[in-house]
Order: sequence, then structure tokens, then C-alpha cells
Amino acid sequence: MRRQTYFAKNGEVAKSWRVIDAQGTPLGRLAAEVAIVLMGKHRPEYTPHTDTGDKVIVINGSSVELTGRKAELRLKLRYSGYPGGLKAETYGQVRAKNPERLISDAVRRMLPKNRLGRVMLTNLYVYPGADHPHAKERLAELKV
Repeated sequence: MRRQTYFAKNGEVAKSWRVIDAQGTPLGRLAAEVAIVLMGKHRPEYTPHTDTGDKVIVINGSSVELTGRKAELRLKLRYSGYPGGLKAETYGQVRAKNPERLISDAVRRMLPKNRLGRVMLTNLYVYPGADHPHAKERLAELKV
């Protein structure tokens, strides 16, 4: 019996498609589950230095839940790089205007902060409604 650690190589692990419904799910719980699947930590052949994760589709992103008073109190800050260029929006305003950015930013902060994390984030697709253009793929339901 071989007792060697298995390390997956790039392109060796086949990616599958997962779909998750964000309706009524708290933002942090949703982002944590999605980040685990994007990194590939749900697989037995997980390798930290290789992209072993699946592709994830998040539907109903505009109805993600923010618990407590986070929608009105928590701020999303952006800075343009110029003096006086700090722009602040509440999470509720961001969710109303661009729910994809709210979810993808929460997931991005839970991924590795390197080149591999940026590659993993390209496997995330967020849609505000229930319809998406990936119907031809074989989708597996992901429960939160």
C-alpha cells in the first residue's frame, strides 16, 4: 500500500457546476459556503496550491439577507485614489443597486489573497434573479 501524499496538478481535476439559491440566506453564511466550494476544500483531492474547486452559480442574489441593522449601518467604502475621493454606501444601497458586487466582495474576502484567489473568483457567477444563461451545463444543487 502506497503511503504518499497526493497532490493534484493543474487541469487534472474536472470542474463541476454548482448552483445555490441565495433567497433568504444570510450573506456571511452564503459567502463561506461558496468560498469553500471555489477553493475545492469539499473534495478529497484538495491541494492548496492548485485550483481544485468547482464553478458556482448564485441565483436570487438581490434577495440575500442581511441580519440585524447591517443594511442601514454597515458601509461599503471605495476610494478613487484622489484627495477627497472616498465614497461610502450602505450595504442596503449596494444590494439594491448591484447585488452581484455585494456577494462577490464577501466571497473574495474569504478566498486566498494571491494570484490563485483571483483565478478562483473567476469561477463565481452571481445573478440577481432566478434565471441564468448556464442552463445547458449539468448543475448540482448546493445547500446552505
